[in-house]
Amino acid sequence: MTYVDGFVLAVPNAEFEEYRKNAELGRTVWMEHGALSYVEAKADDVPDGEVTSFPMAVKQGEGETIVFSCATYKSREHRDEVMKKVMADPRLAASMENMPAYMKRMIYGGFQVFVEA
Repeated sequence: MTYVDGFVLAVPNAEFEEYRKNAELGRTVWMEHGALSYVEAKADDVPDGEVTSFPMAVKQGEGETIVFSCATYKSREHRDEVMKKVMADPRLAASMENMPAYMKRMIYGGFQVFVEA
């Protein structure tokens, strides 16, 4: 079974185009270093919740949109190998140094797939 890294964050609408450019660079870097897939998706049908929700989880503010992202790998070991290369890639160095403040509200984690089609 594959392994998945998932990310959810709120991006200010005024900065979305810059985020999109960084996401395209991320796609290139992750795929070149061996990820099986890479997806960045903008919220389209993400309701507010009463107990929990994506908007609540990322503390979505007015004028922000939610982004859901994921990358897949052959295994946890493969993910660790890919991530080591990704984090060392000089193309990402500038974006890592100048991370926008909203990135602090990002939720992320690695997941072992147990059902897959």
